[in-house]
Amino acid sequence: MSVYDYKVKTRRGEDFDLSSLKGKVALIVNTATGCGFTPQYKGLEALYQKYHDKGFEILDFPCNQFGNQAPGSDDEIHEFCTLKYNTTFEQMKKIDVNGENESPLYTYLKSEAPDEEIKGIKAKMAMKAVSKISKTAKEERDIKWNFTKFLIDREGRVVKRFNPTVEPEKLEEDIAALI
Repeated sequence: MSVYDYKVKTRRGEDFDLSSLKGKVALIVNTATGCGFTPQYKGLEALYQKYHDKGFEILDFPCNQFGNQAPGSDDEIHEFCTLKYNTTFEQMKKIDVNGENESPLYTYLKSEAPDEEIKGIKAKMAMKAVSKISKTAKEERDIKWNFTKFLIDREGRVVKRFNPTVEPEKLEEDIAALI
């Protein structure tokens, strides 16, 4: 199994076959437009602009499971992201990342990278706080909050999971190593 075995929906409701990413490095991230981590869109776009021509893709999956922080429609979320953060990477249809309606892709991602060690006292405190208020993170492997990131190599394998406190700029070394 790899991410290439999955299909998802674009924000317009079209099928997107992840096998189209073969040979590319990808970052898969669940997002929200009203979250304290929302400014990470700026860093994500910077990474996309820097590495897209070298075979890097970002798949943005809006998710409203954490504090109702992505309440808008797919079009409203897209408009917000493009106007406020000038995002140009692929935005998918809003999904659930935990629970009985979770996306099969996320079931796979979580099984391949159950969790990440949280480094630094500030990050540990932030993740402890969000874990307490997250109503959908019931299992250790579950997504704890918005802006959890999964790095995928050119063969469709999950290389690493990054918790929401890891800013996109901190991923650059890992991305560059795969490019």
